[in-house]
Amino acid sequence: MSLRQFEYALAVAEAGSVTAAAELLHVAQPSVSQQIRGLERELGVQLFARTPAGLVPTAVGRAFLRDAEVAVRAARRARATARAGADELEGELVVAAQMGLGTRQLPGALSALRRRFPRLEITVFEEANPAELERLARRGVVDLGLVGGPCEEGLYEGHHLGDEEFVVVLGPEHAQLAADRVELREVAREPWIRFDQGGALDGVLRDVLRENELAPTTVARVSQTATAVRWAAHGLGVTLVPTSAVPPGFEHLTRPVLPAVSLPTVAAVRPGAGPAETALLEFLRQETWHHSGFSGSGSDLLPTR
Repeated sequence: MSLRQFEYALAVAEAGSVTAAAELLHVAQPSVSQQIRGLERELGVQLFARTPAGLVPTAVGRAFLRDAEVAVRAARRARATARAGADELEGELVVAAQMGLGTRQLPGALSALRRRFPRLEITVFEEANPAELERLARRGVVDLGLVGGPCEEGLYEGHHLGDEEFVVVLGPEHAQLAADRVELREVAREPWIRFDQGGALDGVLRDVLRENELAPTTVARVSQTATAVRWAAHGLGVTLVPTSAVPPGFEHLTRPVLPAVSLPTVAAVRPGAGPAETALLEFLRQETWHHSGFSGSGSDLLPTR
């Protein structure tokens, strides 16, 4: 088996057909077909099944493709590290952000990284589900992740960047905007905009409500922090989000809460990180990670989960 065969199989799975995969790879269609047939003969299994919707991986194929993706990404990282002299770093860097962390800090850090390594391809995605983030990490897909709390020993190395304070977002006519901080009990009877169940962000809110013996009504559940902020700004309900996840222009509708809620922001970096991960970590350290825009007392730290 070869990495080229792995790449061709992954392209077929992504594109749904040999023809589309060939266009994606900029190669001739017979070449892709030949590589896939040769791979299936060598493995002794059928990797793809033909359906009305196109070629889809079989159960065995899905298992194979998971490991093939890890192998291809590892090869790209090794190739990029070998070419890392001067500014010639190439390859792909995958960054994942949990709970909207780094919304304000990542753009500046990534821009600086791109200026240093202009040929580096960077992919960033926001993953709200911690179980999915861990699964991707174990597959070797994620090079650097921003998480709220410690990362698993051995899988990644944690680097504390700072503490992220959470703020409540209120409608523009809400009376509590007159205060510097908002007592959670004062908004307990408000309808709440919450997040997907099982996600890390909703887990923070669930813990806060339980520890303060509050059980407010849930009016909506959303996937993205920006959506929750915008809906709260329109008066649908209130929500609790990390400070850095508040979109520009909505800061005047936010207030820190009492008791204070904050989480450590940790950069989870793969052991033996290459020059791209190391440089990005340094740029992230230069960003401001704890800022609410308001003064007030209270420094209770929500225990990491």
